[in-house]
Amino acid sequence: MQLTVTGKKLDVGDALRARIEEGLGEAVAKYFDQPGDGTVTVSREGHTFRVDIQVHISKRIVVQGVGQAADAYAAFEEALEHVSKRLRRYKRRLKDHKHVSAEREVLQAQQYVISPEADDTDVEPAETGDQPAIVAEMPAEIETLSVSEAVMRLDLAGATAMLFRSSKHGGLNMVYVREDGNIGWVDPQIPAAGES
Repeated sequence: MQLTVTGKKLDVGDALRARIEEGLGEAVAKYFDQPGDGTVTVSREGHTFRVDIQVHISKRIVVQGVGQAADAYAAFEEALEHVSKRLRRYKRRLKDHKHVSAEREVLQAQQYVISPEADDTDVEPAETGDQPAIVAEMPAEIETLSVSEAVMRLDLAGATAMLFRSSKHGGLNMVYVREDGNIGWVDPQIPAAGES
């Protein structure tokens, strides 16, 4: 596995780097023979350390884990535990996915990052128009998945929402994490032409 270890506002020492490479390499190799690449970012936030792990299992599957502790090693162990738990939970389904993913249709899309509205009252609405300021735009793929696969991907990535095409009917669906911690599912029922 190709692994990149970086530090934000700190220098990652050789001992911590070696521990990260060894620990993450073993955890991923336990479940996958040829994993993709991974990124580990160690940062300092006040008196605590934060470790963000992101591992690409395949082209479209990303596993993320986050850990925070007073010690950088403890923060890494917590993040590694999250990644390991997700890999263990979905091991069988992830291995089965490799055979199915080539057959599934992927819809190409454009993803935008929009700046939040400014609180400045000096700017006249006519000057900015009705369009929000776009900070970034990048290509995205909307995969055809079952609801259970979408929920699995949502959990693996540690994301709050995921848009996908339903493998049942081909329409766009979304799964998201609700404020109460449960998973929500949006399945718009669009009537076919001629139906009311």
